[in-house]
Amino acid sequence: MSGSFPTSPAASSVNIKSIEPTLISVTQNLKRQVRRRGGQRWSLEVEFPPMTRSEFAPIYAFAMKQQGQFETFAYVPPVISTSQGDTTESPVVDGAVSVGANSATIDGLTASESGIIKAGDFFKFSGHSKVYMATADMDADGTSHATLNFAPNLLNAVAKEVEAAMGADVTHNDLARDSFLDSTEINYNGEGEQPIAVMTMVYNIIYLTTETTADVAL
Repeated sequence: MSGSFPTSPAASSVNIKSIEPTLISVTQNLKRQVRRRGGQRWSLEVEFPPMTRSEFAPIYAFAMKQQGQFETFAYVPPVISTSQGDTTESPVVDGAVSVGANSATIDGLTASESGIIKAGDFFKFSGHSKVYMATADMDADGTSHATLNFAPNLLNAVAKEVEAAMGADVTHNDLARDSFLDSTEINYNGEGEQPIAVMTMVYNIIYLTTETTADVAL
């Protein structure tokens, strides 16, 4: 990844689309058959107001930095990146959520609070790069729990087992000072008969040695 798209000047309009490849066939007796390929991505069409050279130059330079389609970058669109719900809440996922799920139980909320997340809000799970959209308003019940409904279906639950194993021994048998998850990247390929997801998790491991004994951890 080569940075984040410049935030100034802001876009004048953003058109977002969800791309989900499907196979559709209609038989001779007019029965319709549909098959999902499993993949999903967001497509953005962004328009900017007329710009001066000084305003346009950083954007064009950033585009050149991407080397065509070789690099990737982060872009946070105006307006739609802001939640419509209650941003003072700190929701956390309660329990495991399986790959393919389209809902999750959320904890840590203010009891009986409504409109914490609104339908149409975009969000990411902690440590994930995939962006999801809430498909219904999320309201907390009397026990501070809520159900979060979202699309597309969850891609990254496999990371739970890896994170649990890494978190159980952050010093790696006392060979390191500390370790923590830095980022999670997911590439999803739905072209074949069986959709395949490849996930890359990057961990930072703090490892200290002396100058004379580089093979012995402190």
